[in-house]
Amino acid sequence: MFETVIGLEVHVQLNTKTKLFCSCPTSFAEHQNSNTCPTCLALPGALPVVNKEAAIKAMRFGYAINADVNHTSYFDRKSYFYPDSPSAYQITQLHKAIVQNGEIFIDLKDGTQKRIGVTQAHLEADAGKNIHDGGISKVDLNRAGTPLMEIVSEPDMRSADEAVAYLKKLHSTVRYLNISDANMQEGSFRCDVNVSIRPKGQKEFGTRVEIKNINSFKFVASAIAYEVERQIEAYEDDIYDQEIVQETRLWDVDKGVTKSMRGKEEAADYRYFPDPDLRPLIVDDEMIAKAKELPELPDAKVKRYTEELGLKRYDALVLCSTKELAQFFEDMLESGASAKTSVNWLNTELLGRLNKSGLSIENSPVSASKLGELVSKIDDGTINGKGAKDILDILIEKDSDIDELIDSMGLAQVSDDGAILEIIDSILEANQDKVAEYKAGKEKLFGFFVGQTMKASRGSANPQKVNQLLKERLS
Repeated sequence: MFETVIGLEVHVQLNTKTKLFCSCPTSFAEHQNSNTCPTCLALPGALPVVNKEAAIKAMRFGYAINADVNHTSYFDRKSYFYPDSPSAYQITQLHKAIVQNGEIFIDLKDGTQKRIGVTQAHLEADAGKNIHDGGISKVDLNRAGTPLMEIVSEPDMRSADEAVAYLKKLHSTVRYLNISDANMQEGSFRCDVNVSIRPKGQKEFGTRVEIKNINSFKFVASAIAYEVERQIEAYEDDIYDQEIVQETRLWDVDKGVTKSMRGKEEAADYRYFPDPDLRPLIVDDEMIAKAKELPELPDAKVKRYTEELGLKRYDALVLCSTKELAQFFEDMLESGASAKTSVNWLNTELLGRLNKSGLSIENSPVSASKLGELVSKIDDGTINGKGAKDILDILIEKDSDIDELIDSMGLAQVSDDGAILEIIDSILEANQDKVAEYKAGKEKLFGFFVGQTMKASRGSANPQKVNQLLKERLS
């Protein structure tokens, strides 16, 4: 039996207006190489100046994960030569990062939580972009110098599920903090996975393999599963030392395999040394105060939803999984809807329809206030659940007035005792044999009487009233 050991390095592109060491804009949509200057082109004599906002955003993340936020940190040069790196080095933080020793708690499928240590989160400048066009390659340096925060975890994860849970929690956290749009498809949230195996009970780690730049939760899980199987097979075939070497691999999406890219460099290979052009990054009280302005984060929101609103923990976790979903839920409550009814209609009814249509909560054709209004009609007994579903189906296709739909579709619930009793009495009269069986102890027949009454009322009778009045009649 083997144990999997996983650590993640996540690059988060910070959503500042300008680059990390110059005033060039961070937007990439412009013409190639237009958002550049002597500093991000690494021209002789150009000197970097640290982006204050990037430092504050990194600090805010540090406070959010209960980390040590260093009031003095340092920048280092990491030397490597690629065409998209005009300086032939990257400015990063190795020896003393701005954020160190944090923690993130993930929710496991068995309902428990697990702590994942965060070694550090450091600031660094992004490289440019290579564009391969037929037989030639071009370089666009618009992205060069964009501020990144690299978040390095401890090797605390033991399965692909735990790794994905950690990634999702991290993704949610930076979105709640509004320090990055964390768009995985566009590369502003990308992940390197470090994977090794070891026989259960062994303390020493196995040989670590790094899988670079994976840009979806699904691919992270698939890449880990493949790599673990590859390493286990090598161990069982007694070729582990020959086959499993410390290297960087790439995930081939089409073939579903990892492929060797290059031998894994050690720190010495990068020739790290303190950047001579940058003074120590010393943060002042004003920066600290601004960084500590934290919103309500997912864990705190889950706690509030369960303790104050009485929601089940699972429902609260779903609602708080994204900033947008939690805000949608709270906007429903603002419109007067009850919390518990809102959960079902948001998590199950609306999200189910959106998923079927390939839509997300951000571009939902049904607004929070509109769904809240519909839920309020259920809460006050104006319509029943079936009628509300019919209305929701229409709202997905076209925005309409709910009251007009209720009238035109004849969905208003009948709550008048006399009208419902009239239906009940006719049902009981037509089924006297079943009434006798019920009174003789066959209590399951109660559901039959409810169903017949609802059918006779064409679904318009208030179910709560039907249950109450039936019990009274049958007793």
